[in-house]
Amino acid sequence: MNMVLTDMAGAYIEHSEVITAFTSIVYNQLKDSICRVYPDNVQYKWKVDGEEVTVIPDATINCRVYAKKGNSFFDIPRFVMEVLSDSTRKYDRGEKMELYRRMEIDEYWIVDWEKRQVEIYNLDYDANGEPQYHLFKTITRENKEELEIVHFPQIRISFDELFYL
Repeated sequence: MNMVLTDMAGAYIEHSEVITAFTSIVYNQLKDSICRVYPDNVQYKWKVDGEEVTVIPDATINCRVYAKKGNSFFDIPRFVMEVLSDSTRKYDRGEKMELYRRMEIDEYWIVDWEKRQVEIYNLDYDANGEPQYHLFKTITRENKEELEIVHFPQIRISFDELFYL
């Protein structure tokens, strides 16, 4: 059996606090739904160009919770959130975002805990039918009342709760 271990720098406490806050806020609001929210301890395994790709998002909302084995899902979530850290900033904005686009994940949030900012990307299709992410909104303290999960409008989430303000 081959095993690959990756040595990653530990994330700041604030990175984990944002993930915990998000999943805590959303969890109870989805309890009567077929969808569930998951923190960064589940992985997704997908086939991309004939290769198996494994990714561990910081938080997801998944409505296809039965396509799993162990702690791995084989279908795509409807929502993904990544919280930026020094070691993942480029990956989250580049390779991971491209993978999520190709997998046609409806909504992608990039959260910068240091700037207290949330970028909300929505998936749409161009004239050729190719999936593309479009920046829907950037949320900061100035427009914090506009924070929303676009594809789950029934979920109420506050900027101040997300960032422990």
